[in-house]
Amino acid sequence: MNGHLLVQNASLVLARQIVEGDLRVANGIIDTIAEGGGLEPKNEEKVIDGTGLHLLPGAIDPHVHFREPGDLKNEDLESGSRAAAAGGVTSFLDMPNNTPNATNKSILEEKISLASKKSVTHHGFFIGATKDNLRDLQSIEGMDGVCGIKIFMGSSTGDLLVHEQSHLENIFANTGGIIATHAEDEERLRSRISEFGHSLDISSHAKCRDVQCAFLATKRAAALARDHNHRLHIVHLTSGKEADWMVQNKGDLITTEVCTQHLTFDQDDVERLGERVLMNPPIRYSEDKETLWKRLRDGTIDCVVTDHAPHTLEAKSVGFPNSPAGMPGVETSLPLMLTHAINGKCSVTDVARWMCAGPAKVYGIQNKGSLIEGYDGDLTLVDLETRRVITDSDTWTKVGWTPYDGMELTGWPMYTIVDGRVVHKRQPGGSLRGDSLSPAGSSGRVLKFDN
Repeated sequence: MNGHLLVQNASLVLARQIVEGDLRVANGIIDTIAEGGGLEPKNEEKVIDGTGLHLLPGAIDPHVHFREPGDLKNEDLESGSRAAAAGGVTSFLDMPNNTPNATNKSILEEKISLASKKSVTHHGFFIGATKDNLRDLQSIEGMDGVCGIKIFMGSSTGDLLVHEQSHLENIFANTGGIIATHAEDEERLRSRISEFGHSLDISSHAKCRDVQCAFLATKRAAALARDHNHRLHIVHLTSGKEADWMVQNKGDLITTEVCTQHLTFDQDDVERLGERVLMNPPIRYSEDKETLWKRLRDGTIDCVVTDHAPHTLEAKSVGFPNSPAGMPGVETSLPLMLTHAINGKCSVTDVARWMCAGPAKVYGIQNKGSLIEGYDGDLTLVDLETRRVITDSDTWTKVGWTPYDGMELTGWPMYTIVDGRVVHKRQPGGSLRGDSLSPAGSSGRVLKFDN
């Protein structure tokens, strides 16, 4: 059941400004935005005093790996969505590398059914491309809950790999919607692995999966998009070279994203944190990080994501190069970006544009991502006045750790609201982990897309 809610006396983060006021949600929909306040409570409404808090649209994370079906020891749709809600994320898009991989309609239907029973937030899913599942890719066009096609152009996860030109041409020429690509060049990657693959030095990871490996694949994917007039989204952009190239070459067909960790970590953090920050594509260098920030601020990069990909610390502890790549991040992404804003890297309205409106625009998610009357009542109330240190024990992810362990962050969500109902809450001065308030499957809906 959708909620009736009144938030009073909050700082409302609108598209271009922050204003003091009230916001009413009726039947799960933003009904009234009153700049300056003055809305009076109605009998059926839950009332939240937002004094001292900023009200943002619920964040959307369009790049997570919640591991279900298959790898349930690391995450599942319930634990992942609860972690998302703890971080102010009210909608997620889940990747197809599962066991079995989500490469056909029946598996996607199973995932959507599981999410309806387990998720506490809104949800959508990618279908994975293989070299020979074109009919499956065509069969899901326009299907509720399916946001696009994911192509792994370079080896990264399981057996989802499409790198031969004829197979890529076939997919770009004969499908609709949006194609999201993991852009690493497979031929260069194989040659670099033969050169660096036996190194025990984790710094060699960024040399093996180097900038040129990413740049070659990004240019190739862009050419395919232009040749076939096909919407393309380049996931987790990591290098300054790619980001600078995008300025003149992305056009109207191409969008891209950057991960919070690539805006936060660099080579010094890799040396300090080791396998905790091992991922594909890798954490790169300080000059790449600064260029990514520049291109995010000028609009070249469209949105900020997490690539939440949890593994246990036990699995990580085997050491490089055998440690699995990937890290959790969905429940820390919004506080992390708001901390960057308070520290002067951007503005709070920038964060809302990159983490709320941006993903909604890229994937055509209906009625989400902005505080607008008539949009869905997905909201988060954050505290930008208090800084608190996060530790591994504060997390909701099933693996129980965070790469940001020991970092002091602000912008913690005090309330996360889905369709006008509070699904996660923190008390001032209470546990940083907070309380999950929604039974599994009782909140959140399958997403619909315009693409």
